[in-house]
Amino acid sequence: MKRIAVFCGSSKGFHNDYLVEAKKMGEYFSNHEIGLVYGGGKIGLMGVIADTMIDKGAEVIGVIPNLLRHEEVAHTEISQMIITKKMSKRKVKISKLVDGYIALPGGFGTLDEIFEALTLGQLGIENKPIGILNTRKYFDHSLRQLDHMVSEGFLKEENRNMLHVSESVEELLQSMQNYVPPKLSKVINLVPKK
Repeated sequence: MKRIAVFCGSSKGFHNDYLVEAKKMGEYFSNHEIGLVYGGGKIGLMGVIADTMIDKGAEVIGVIPNLLRHEEVAHTEISQMIITKKMSKRKVKISKLVDGYIALPGGFGTLDEIFEALTLGQLGIENKPIGILNTRKYFDHSLRQLDHMVSEGFLKEENRNMLHVSESVEELLQSMQNYVPPKLSKVINLVPKK
């Protein structure tokens, strides 16, 4: 993987562990020549991972919608800043730039982006590895929801297993490197023939 999109909070959270793991991810990317594509912010966990990589001279690409491009939010020291007109265009641009996706702890935006990546994978639109760095077991409740969706018949086990989860940056990236996308089953046409 040459570039990975990282979705994470514009907040730092209440525990130092979140900062420590964001820095570890930035160091891992830098040491393994993996470029970062992210939301373009200088605040929160976004800023931590970007700053860590900037300090090591690594590639950092921000993709930010114009409505969020404020001086107090947008990072000014990254390799490249791409500005889009809409959030939806931002997602498409990120998708074109990366070979995989990772979520660190964050809020609604983080969940929105990682679940959209999973949906694209489920539909076979993309075949990129998708991971969650589960610092402080932050995503445990979301993961239990996915297991519940499987047990209730709304999510296939093979699609649930597309998601790589680890509390270790190194273990997560190694797992993602070995990703093999699930084979798509044939879609049944439910529209009656005329």
